[in-house]
Amino acid sequence: MGIFSRIKTVVSSNINDMISKAEKPEKMLNQLIIDMNEQLIESKKAVALAIADEKKLERERDNQSGQSREWERKAMLAVKAGKDDLAREALLRKQEYDRAAQECQKQWEAQKNSVDQLKESLRELQNKIEEAQRKKNLLIARAKRAEAQQKIQSTISSVAGNRSAFDAFDRMAAKVDQMEAQADAAKELEDLSSNASLDKRFAELEKSDSSADMLLMELKEKMKALPEKPD
Repeated sequence: MGIFSRIKTVVSSNINDMISKAEKPEKMLNQLIIDMNEQLIESKKAVALAIADEKKLERERDNQSGQSREWERKAMLAVKAGKDDLAREALLRKQEYDRAAQECQKQWEAQKNSVDQLKESLRELQNKIEEAQRKKNLLIARAKRAEAQQKIQSTISSVAGNRSAFDAFDRMAAKVDQMEAQADAAKELEDLSSNASLDKRFAELEKSDSSADMLLMELKEKMKALPEKPD
C-alpha cells in the first residue's frame, strides 16, 4: 500500500469515528485538520526520502559514467604508447562501467518518475487540505448559526409552553389597570369635594350679604314711619 493510500485510510477512519461522535462540529473539524496536517508531514518525509534515493542513483550514474570516461582515457594513453594489450584491458573495464552506468540510468529514470508522481500527489494533498481548511471555517460558521437558532427556538418553545408566565402578566396588567382606575376615582372625588366646599363658602357669603341688606331696608322703612319730633 502506498504512502498516500495509507493516509487516505487513516484519515477516512478518523472521519468515520469522529462523525459518529460529533457533538461539537468545531472540535471535530479542528481535530480532523490537525490529523490531515500530521499525515501531510509524514508524506513530505516519505517524498523527501524518495528524492534522496533519486539523487543517490543520479550520483552513482554520474560516477559510473565518469569511470567509463576515465578508462577510455587510459585506453587512449595505452594506444599512444603502443601497448594494445593494455588498451584492450582498459576498454573492457570501460565497458563494465558503461553497463553499470546504463543500469543506473534506468533505475534513476524509474525513481525520478516515481518522485515526480509523489510530488504531484503531495501538491494535490496540500491543495485538498487547504480546501478542507476553507470548508472547515464555513462549516463551523454554519454550525454556530444552527446552534444559535436551536437555542432561540428552544427558548421560544419553552416560553410558549409555559402559559402560567403569560397568565401572570395578564393578571398583573389587570391589577395595574384597576390601581390606575382607583387612583383616577380618588382624584375625581377629591376634586368634587374641593369644588363643593368652595361653592358652599360662596353661598354662605351671598346669603350673609342678602340678610344684611334686608335688615337695612326694613330699618329705613321703620324710620320713615315714625313721627317727626319738633326741634
